[in-house]
Amino acid sequence: MLAAAVAVAAVVALVLADPFGSSGGPGSQGGSAGPGAGPSPGEHAGPAPTTTVDPRQAPVPPSHGAYFGAWVKPVLYTQPERIAAVTALQRQIGRRFDIVHTYVRWLEPFPTSSDLAFMRQGSTLLLSWGGADTRAIVAGTYDSWIRQRASAIKATRKRIFLEWLWEMDRPNLRAKVHSPADFIAAWKHIRAIFEQQHVSNVAWVWCPTARGFARGDAAAFYPGNDQVDWVCADVYPGPGPYRSFADTAHAFLAWAAGHPKPVMIGEYGVPQSYSAAQRAQWLRAVAQTVRQDQQVKALVYFDGDPAGRLPAGRYSLTNDLSAIRAFRDIGSQPYFNPLGWPVRG
Repeated sequence: MLAAAVAVAAVVALVLADPFGSSGGPGSQGGSAGPGAGPSPGEHAGPAPTTTVDPRQAPVPPSHGAYFGAWVKPVLYTQPERIAAVTALQRQIGRRFDIVHTYVRWLEPFPTSSDLAFMRQGSTLLLSWGGADTRAIVAGTYDSWIRQRASAIKATRKRIFLEWLWEMDRPNLRAKVHSPADFIAAWKHIRAIFEQQHVSNVAWVWCPTARGFARGDAAAFYPGNDQVDWVCADVYPGPGPYRSFADTAHAFLAWAAGHPKPVMIGEYGVPQSYSAAQRAQWLRAVAQTVRQDQQVKALVYFDGDPAGRLPAGRYSLTNDLSAIRAFRDIGSQPYFNPLGWPVRG
């Protein structure tokens, strides 16, 4: 079965569909740069993190600082273009990403040649795996496919962040998700199959929207501390006047403070509806907020313009020199380079 999956992956050099479909998009190895410094006055260190997996094989948070990464939209959804897009942004910021975000639909093959390239360069994949109907999953309809996906992930022998059915709290996914109880049952069903396959190289990332915490309904989808390794949210300020990252993420970070898990910002983006100066200001303020909350251990930008979006829903940094400089400034800070990648001036 695994051989068949690898054979399928080997021929995936075709133009791919939009990775988000109806279940996603906006609404390296675990390591250390040395002993972690204690929090300064006014900083939030968060609870001591716990893990449900073997930290010798799965991604772990850095002892100090936060991983820095991105998803980068390619010109075309081909494997060479995906590699080229990430490579181009890395050149602009003068370093490699700790985390490269990649999306795969429920029945798409993994790994693709671009996934393998990102792992070879030393980055850890944040693998966002789209979902199917939660009740069908619990009924066992997809057990064979889940076992195949588990075997393919295990066979990489690389540490991988696995984010299944992210943004499950979005109202437009209700027909697939059904209810928080259905989502949790499906999550546990998938995890059980991975455990049966002895997959030990993944960290399980649970990632609703920051907006869902502001509404008050995202927390109901939490599978529990014994099921999750990293808690996460996708943070976008939305349409309207300028709104800071700190304000947008506040409800989520307040909730996360009560859970003994490292925090990941799985997606965040500054709208193109803001002025160039505002975009640079917004990004630099993100870094300040993260440094003040030491529970946040990973920060992954969404560098793309989803089709059909107005400027308030477009986040690409391309052709915005002020934003690129601000983004580069974040990545060149030692705090956001816990693995010690060389940074070119």
